[in-house]
Amino acid sequence: MGCLVSHTTVDCRNAYDLSEWWKSLLGYRDIEGDPNQPGHEECMIQDPATGHRILFIEVPEEKQTKNRLHFDLRPRESSRDEEVQRLIAMGATVVADLRGTDGRGTGWVVFADPEDNEFCVLRSAAELDAARTREADASAPAQPPSV
Repeated sequence: MGCLVSHTTVDCRNAYDLSEWWKSLLGYRDIEGDPNQPGHEECMIQDPATGHRILFIEVPEEKQTKNRLHFDLRPRESSRDEEVQRLIAMGATVVADLRGTDGRGTGWVVFADPEDNEFCVLRSAAELDAARTREADASAPAQPPSV
């Protein structure tokens, strides 16, 4: 039994603008047959690969404090550091840079979107795999020389 997550909802001031910004960041698309338009109070976008959906809903309240829930994003193709540069160029604000706090190549960067919603960018799957391989190689016992 249990439930499944239908979609993730983000409260915002401008649903269309924020959905467009996140579409560009994530590579998501409008829902087929239900395009988002300027002035729409609800705009949903979807990951074409996984089907995950995010719904942006306009609310009258401003954001008051730190998010209690946020996205942890892993780059699909680029490295974490390349993605960090891309997001800065898109206008995301760096809230905290926690790269390297546990050694070279570790950590993440906390950002805020145009409406100050926090999210994090982690290392890519390829970077994690490379780190695991390095750790395994470093902890493997040395092999005696072949005769």
